Amino acid sequence: MDAEPAIQTPQQPGVAAAARRIHEGFERYNQQFRRITSRAARRFEQRDWKGQMADIAARIELYEQWVRRTVDGLPEDLGEQLSDHALWPSIREYYGLRVASMPDAGFMKTFFNSITRRVFGTRGVDSAVEFVQPPPEEGIESLTMRRYPCWGDLEGACKAILQDFRFRRVYVDSGKDAVAMARRIREAIGEDADAQCLRFEFIDSHFFQGTRAYLVGRIRLQNGSRPIVIALRNGDEGVEVDATLVTADQIGVVFSYTRSYYFADPTSVVAAVQFLHDILPGKPIDELYTVLGRLRQGKTERYRSLIQHLKRTDDDIVHSAGEPGLVMIVFTLPSFNLVFKVMRDVFRPPKTTTHDDVHESYRLVSRHDHAGRLIDTQHFRNLELPLGRFSGALHEELLREAGHTVSEEGDKLVFRHAYVERRVRPLNLYIREVEATEAQRVILDYGRCLKDLAETNIFAGDLLLKNFGVTSSGRVVFYDYDEVMLVTECNFFELPEPDEDYPLMDHGARNFVGPRDIFPEEFIRFLAMPNALRQTFLEAHADLLTATYWRDVKQRRESGEVAEIVPYARQSVAPQRIAL
Repeated sequence: MDAEPAIQTPQQPGVAAAARRIHEGFERYNQQFRRITSRAARRFEQRDWKGQMADIAARIELYEQWVRRTVDGLPEDLGEQLSDHALWPSIREYYGLRVASMPDAGFMKTFFNSITRRVFGTRGVDSAVEFVQPPPEEGIESLTMRRYPCWGDLEGACKAILQDFRFRRVYVDSGKDAVAMARRIREAIGEDADAQCLRFEFIDSHFFQGTRAYLVGRIRLQNGSRPIVIALRNGDEGVEVDATLVTADQIGVVFSYTRSYYFADPTSVVAAVQFLHDILPGKPIDELYTVLGRLRQGKTERYRSLIQHLKRTDDDIVHSAGEPGLVMIVFTLPSFNLVFKVMRDVFRPPKTTTHDDVHESYRLVSRHDHAGRLIDTQHFRNLELPLGRFSGALHEELLREAGHTVSEEGDKLVFRHAYVERRVRPLNLYIREVEATEAQRVILDYGRCLKDLAETNIFAGDLLLKNFGVTSSGRVVFYDYDEVMLVTECNFFELPEPDEDYPLMDHGARNFVGPRDIFPEEFIRFLAMPNALRQTFLEAHADLLTATYWRDVKQRRESGEVAEIVPYARQSVAPQRIAL
């Protein structure tokens, strides 16, 4: 039996007060996070999609707000000792003893680390003052679940689930929905599903995202278990089941790194992440934290897994596949599924954007509806990577072209700013590597990607195929955010006809064109692909090359209309547009 820890008292003034202030800062952040999250049920019931989108941005801002407030208050407790590095191990120990074994203690320790990093401007990891080891994992049993035994009657069990997870707004026809749910389960398990199913287990919280609410759980079977997610839609007539997802592949897309963050309030976020990882073992832990809106914990887990991977491997960090970027130097570790983006000191022509513009574009994307078409990107400051792992060519280019951002510190390369995201295969390379039918499929999906982005008020800016990629599930996504703009901030025009007196299309005449003036007919020059693929694209998506299409999208966005873009095949109704 482990001995009881010795009673500890602070050895220097301010230790207890500083530790308490940091904990109170975390608690206030967490309370506000949960308060915003709790509004999601009302937003869903009232179909207040505009309010939910505003809550996405508000919730993202909270963490940095409370880190700043906490750091700003610490001088009251520590005075001139605030920057005394030798004092902070005592503060960490005092804090750590008091939060140990608390639910979601890992979040509290991550918040503490954020405070020290802000105080000391830490590069890499400072093991003297930070919590470095991951906290003990909480068991899934700490997660509150709702359980529904199945007594040989799938329809009855499904109806009980829907009634238990009901809203203030009534179901259109819960009986009909239960029949559809049972039918889908039998299709997946077999006709003996009524006998095979022992019980359903669902996390005791709705998961809200966009215009949908999800129930997340698993089916306990006689010979194992399988995941289940129920998608709920609040339509004109009331709430109805939109889809019943019972395979890891289907559910994995719902929890994709290309989807927006969920609003959910499980009893333990750590345990909820472990549950999700249990039913979706292919999903990295860091992505699951991020998709639940715990972005800083997701970032911590991603960095931890990267460092552990570097210790286990010896391959070089090299340039990413594809054409070199005009704004970013992009590199990767071939054995790991991430890419790193670092801005060049001087952007190559014809780029005219600024460094601040690029940072703002990435911030815009982080706060926006990803619609399954935007890769989630994390912004790292003072990121350290082992110098010896960089290929010679990459090392030389980073120091030559990004010297304002990249520096050598002993055996490390330090990146003042770096964007990190999941690696996908560039679309321009992918279409050269696959069979013709697959190339046609992804080119058509490229067009759908542009339209999905437009429906969520995003204009990609640079439509070159090299700025799009194909995920492991075969979905086309956009990942180059250097010139992202809102559709509602753009002006779309037909190309004017040049004449001999006033050649509008001369190069010099472009001086009269504003930075947000767009001529969709010019998009054809971005379609650098074989003629057969270009023809396939134009047959399905020629409207993308017309100002009329884009002006219509802009008008609908300005009127407050929201498009339903969901990550599954719908079982209820055809896609509709929703007015705010």
